[in-house]
Amino acid sequence: MPRSQTSAAPSTEPGLDRTARGDAQAGPAAGEIDGAEAWPRGSVNRGRLRVRTLVTLRWMVVAGEALLLLAVMARGSSLPYALCFAIVGAGAWVNLLTGVASPGQRVFGEREAAAQLSLDILQMGTLVFLTGGTANPFVLLLIAPVTLAAATLPLRPVLILGAMAALISVALAFASLPLPHAPGMAATVPLSFRVAAAVANLAGMALTAGYVRQAALESARMALALDVTQAVLAREQRLSALGALAAAAAHELGTPLATISIVAKELGREAPTAAVKEDAELLVSQAERCREILRRLTETPDAASDEVHERISLRQLVQDVIEPHAGVKGVRVEAIVTGAKGMKTPDIRRLPEIAHAFTSFVENAVDFARSEILLSARFDAETISIEVRDDGPGFAPEVLAKLGEPYVTTRPDAEGSRTGHIGMGLGFFIAKTLLERTGALVTFQNSRPHGAVVSARWPRTKIEAGAL
Repeated sequence: MPRSQTSAAPSTEPGLDRTARGDAQAGPAAGEIDGAEAWPRGSVNRGRLRVRTLVTLRWMVVAGEALLLLAVMARGSSLPYALCFAIVGAGAWVNLLTGVASPGQRVFGEREAAAQLSLDILQMGTLVFLTGGTANPFVLLLIAPVTLAAATLPLRPVLILGAMAALISVALAFASLPLPHAPGMAATVPLSFRVAAAVANLAGMALTAGYVRQAALESARMALALDVTQAVLAREQRLSALGALAAAAAHELGTPLATISIVAKELGREAPTAAVKEDAELLVSQAERCREILRRLTETPDAASDEVHERISLRQLVQDVIEPHAGVKGVRVEAIVTGAKGMKTPDIRRLPEIAHAFTSFVENAVDFARSEILLSARFDAETISIEVRDDGPGFAPEVLAKLGEPYVTTRPDAEGSRTGHIGMGLGFFIAKTLLERTGALVTFQNSRPHGAVVSARWPRTKIEAGAL
């Protein structure tokens, strides 16, 4: 059975973030990106209410209010119609000014959005006051602005608007004009019912806003995490392409440099003055220097040609993953490649997603391993798998159930970390997402008697490089 192994102690090379059991590092060259600064967690809670969204919803509410008033009027019920239509008209006028004054794609500032929604709460509250208070079932309209705030605004303005709507609901239980009634009939609603309706409205407001806010936060976090993943992948792909670019440059520049060298030598031989001859010799020496640089580039194994650069042996991959982790004392990182008897170690496509993800997993394990980390690659006729195993305490049960989701982290700061990194809890999410894009099945589990295991498994057809 083919077998090779290398070992090294892990490094303190900086990474994008650390997650789950210590926020995994972003990759071997990710130190140039500071995840905590480039992708602040506060961005998840920024206001996202657009002018067009608010204006559209307001027109729906205004139209509904006007239709309800017309329906009540058609029945002949008694109401202060002049005041009611004035309130509806005021809402329509404010909405018209809002739509005209700002482009539809503009996002409201937090205070501006809170002020706009406050006007909606006051407008709806006043209209409900004129039409029966909490005895009017349409008091539930007060839930709408609070729910919209919960979906689009940070927590503080949501709490302020919720408190405002709650106070108005309670006030409407004790003070309002009578419920609309037909001529000659009086609608008497007991106070206990009005208070119960106010309590029900408060409960509906809290539950609806809570559900919507949680869903909105999860959606925003996922969107931000995917943005980070795309940025990391794009950067890794650019780095991976540098070798091929160097080979292409060496090939393309070789001929013009040779021409420059020949012409410069001719100029030196026919130079009319010593100064011209010196300049020609300088051109020759600099052209030779460029050719030497390009020669060294073409001699680099990983960039000898596009075709070669696009593949890497499984053994070289695991060595590249552990190589950056040399420098931290007390932890040994070992890499092993094993395969079915009689089978040659396969070459796989050079995918930056795989190198990035497993460097991230190894870096994460460095902070939790007691003394040893094992990176093992296995292959057979059907599959290729890579596994990271450490001898640390393993994943906490509550963390293990959520691994692979964004913003799952148990490390509040860098204290006690061998690498000293603080992240957003995106490392495992990014790594898992990148691996799944290559067709891998990714699993997280604890080993016995202790330690954590992260593994990825591919069908050979997904990542194996074709024959040269």
